[in-house]
Amino acid sequence: MLSRRRLISASAMLAGMPAVAKAQPAGEVFTAASPGNILSVSVTVNGEGRPEYSVSRLGRPVIAPSRLGFLLTDAAKLERNFVITADAPTLHDDNWEQPWGERRFIRNHYTQLRVHFTERNGLQRRMAVVFRLYDDGLGFRYEIPDQPNLKTVSIGDELTEFAIIDSGTAWWIPAFEWNREEYLYNRTRIDSVGVAQTPLTVRTDDGLHVSIHEAALTDYSGMNLRRVEGGRFKAFLTPGLTNAAVELTAPFTTPWRTLQIADRAGDLVESSLILNLNEANTLGDVSWFKPMKYVGIWWEMHLDLKSWSSGPKHGATTENAIKHIDFAAEHGFGGVLIEGWNVGWDGDWFGTGWDYSFTRPYPDFDLERVAAYARQKGVEIIGHHETGGNAFHYEQQLDAAFAQMQRFGWHSVKTGYVADAAGARVRGPDGQPRLAWHESQPMAQHQLRVVETAARYQVAVNAHEPFKDTGLRRTWPNMISREGARGMEFSAWGQPGNPPEHEANLVFTRLLAGPMDYTPGIFGMKTRSPDGIATTWAKQLALYVTIYSPIQMAADLLENYEANPGPFQFIKDVAVDWAETRILNGEIGDYVTTVRKDRNSDEWFLGAVTDEHPRVLDAALSFLDPGHRYRAEIYRDAPDAHWQTNREAIVIENREVTASDTLSLQLAPGGGQAIRFVPIGRGRRT
Repeated sequence: MLSRRRLISASAMLAGMPAVAKAQPAGEVFTAASPGNILSVSVTVNGEGRPEYSVSRLGRPVIAPSRLGFLLTDAAKLERNFVITADAPTLHDDNWEQPWGERRFIRNHYTQLRVHFTERNGLQRRMAVVFRLYDDGLGFRYEIPDQPNLKTVSIGDELTEFAIIDSGTAWWIPAFEWNREEYLYNRTRIDSVGVAQTPLTVRTDDGLHVSIHEAALTDYSGMNLRRVEGGRFKAFLTPGLTNAAVELTAPFTTPWRTLQIADRAGDLVESSLILNLNEANTLGDVSWFKPMKYVGIWWEMHLDLKSWSSGPKHGATTENAIKHIDFAAEHGFGGVLIEGWNVGWDGDWFGTGWDYSFTRPYPDFDLERVAAYARQKGVEIIGHHETGGNAFHYEQQLDAAFAQMQRFGWHSVKTGYVADAAGARVRGPDGQPRLAWHESQPMAQHQLRVVETAARYQVAVNAHEPFKDTGLRRTWPNMISREGARGMEFSAWGQPGNPPEHEANLVFTRLLAGPMDYTPGIFGMKTRSPDGIATTWAKQLALYVTIYSPIQMAADLLENYEANPGPFQFIKDVAVDWAETRILNGEIGDYVTTVRKDRNSDEWFLGAVTDEHPRVLDAALSFLDPGHRYRAEIYRDAPDAHWQTNREAIVIENREVTASDTLSLQLAPGGGQAIRFVPIGRGRRT
């Protein structure tokens, strides 16, 4: 489905540059600008021959001179005594189509600058840094070519820096903590950040928004950020199995280090930078996976009404599975998730995982009968493979597990890696299990083995407790979604649960990396967590639009949906695959209004959410087709709604609108609003 590619030669501003520039002494600078001259990068070596880059936006410096290079554990460092050359910048412009996504067509329009660094003396080793500049951000990566004096590369430390010039506010979660990415976001001054995971999002005091992350992370360790001083951040690679964080053989490229830079917070969300920096679809036709909504045997375990383990409370029984299949078929849901169906949940499974079988069910779960019944009803079962962080054990069963799913016609699996951040089990160089960090290079290798094996059996992967998202869904479209943050289950038992600002934080932080299986749609607001569900019902509905995933769960108990058909109708109606996405307004951690157009119809959907403060947000409907009338099916907070005292208070109403209208969205504390826009004809309202 990829469109015809075209590589445009350098424009007039690049004309006359030689194909390869000559070596420059310290102080000379190579520069390139994005296609619209919004961003520019300057690359040089300082007096000691240290490589540095800096970034400006509209002529104003954003990133001060920041170091590049490596410290190696088995050879001399690659960080000084370099001479610099560069190829002439080139301009690239093409469009490509997502098989599923938050938008259908994506423009990939950038200027590329490749800069070469060669040691002046000694071993005369070489490396290159490739920059791709878009109008809304840039990516750069290292290339280590094949060369006689650098065959094996053991990277102990990456010297990459991001020196943010202006002061401001940062939103971040800590790195190297036991619970992986599942932390509430800190909101601090930039100069108060500790060691942070990416994406790290900042807003400078003059209103510029910057997000630091990475793209195309495959055979490498995850990058964290350690604040060195002021606004200067340094790459902090997740440790490996030896004294090296990364071990590779030349030639190789690193992941892209990314900077998204925009005036509006919403522009960060609308950017396709991370996806564009990944390679094109390597799987071809993946139409066997269909974006869908699903229900499942899951929330009842988090409420402690049922158990994953066997016994009198066991949730994954044949009877319970058939009940969920019937519900899904009646209400138009594509799938049913069944957790706890397989042997291995008894005893100490957390962080161990040795007892799991991914093909053998518990005695009270008739796997063949459930599979046949779901097929008869036109419902897919979503496989569930919790590993307890034991990637080594899981890999021994991958083919058998996915072959069984293929036999049943099941095309998606939810994987899990519940373990301490430094407690994942991986396959070591000797073929034996070794303990590793959750985002180490061996775990990056594991995630690709899983997704590639799954693809052979036409299975799509929705990973929980996952390796971080860096846009690999472009290359492997069966990598459909993941968790990678505090999900809805924290509102079931968290101490504390997710606060009202949480989702408005996620949109501008975690979700910049890619889709999240947040599992919204809870109507039963009292839980084991002190504050319960810290939202109104209207906000629960709005989350289906504001938090993107091609696989969305109606996560609550079935009886809560059966008892509330009015608000449940929106969950049944909302789309999951989109032709277009826009952010109408938003501020990090405060509020956001998102609109998306259904890929399979002319309907639009709006979701607006706020934090603990009430809001009145204007939503101009200019995104609708001019000259058409629409029925706006509105699900809004009642006047007395409040996340603490009256969460269920919701008003459902219809009104006729056109593209020339502006709606006033009144959001209660912890509230939201969800709207479905259905075309009803052309012309003016009567």
